[in-house]
Amino acid sequence: MLEFAILGLLQEAPMHGYELRKELTAKLGAIRAAISYGSLYPTLRRLQAAGWITEAAETPATAEEVPALTSRRGRVVYTITAEGKERFAQLIAQAGPETYDDTGFGVHFAFFARTDQATRLRILEGRRRKIEERREGLRDVLGRAAERLDAYTLELQRHGLDACEREVRWLEELIANERSGRAPTVPQPGTAGGRRENDSPPPPGESRKERP
Repeated sequence: MLEFAILGLLQEAPMHGYELRKELTAKLGAIRAAISYGSLYPTLRRLQAAGWITEAAETPATAEEVPALTSRRGRVVYTITAEGKERFAQLIAQAGPETYDDTGFGVHFAFFARTDQATRLRILEGRRRKIEERREGLRDVLGRAAERLDAYTLELQRHGLDACEREVRWLEELIANERSGRAPTVPQPGTAGGRRENDSPPPPGESRKERP
């Protein structure tokens, strides 16, 4: 998934390692892109060895761009090759089970703007099935073993179930948009996820008219 993300970013513009790390964080979010230089640079070397990227130039590094306890050497700028573009095209067309798990789905979703509609739909539907299975597993645990769980473990299970239910609703909305040819709604100021605050689903056990 890291190789896929790097190739996707380098299709946009040549970058050095520091820029790649910043762009990965911006595109994937801080949690999914908790990437250390210790994992980034070995991946870059593997991509170079495969002929998918190449070193384009070297520029002076500024103080804030140098990791702690490392030398202030020049920044190697990486660019994608024609073979790398072909490899990215192969990866972005994949829609197998590896694209449904948490990391795989997050990375592929980040590049959905460059993915064809049929592939997007297969990935979204596969992810929905996976989360529905996870949701049913949590419901089963809560139904069979709730009385044997301590309060904190029980709350954790409920939190997981709530997260699954929210994601299933989100995925169903995305799937409906894809089938109708609409892009996801861009949130506006004062809204949550493209909806007005008062239009968001009420918490479990509360009806919409009961809300202030």
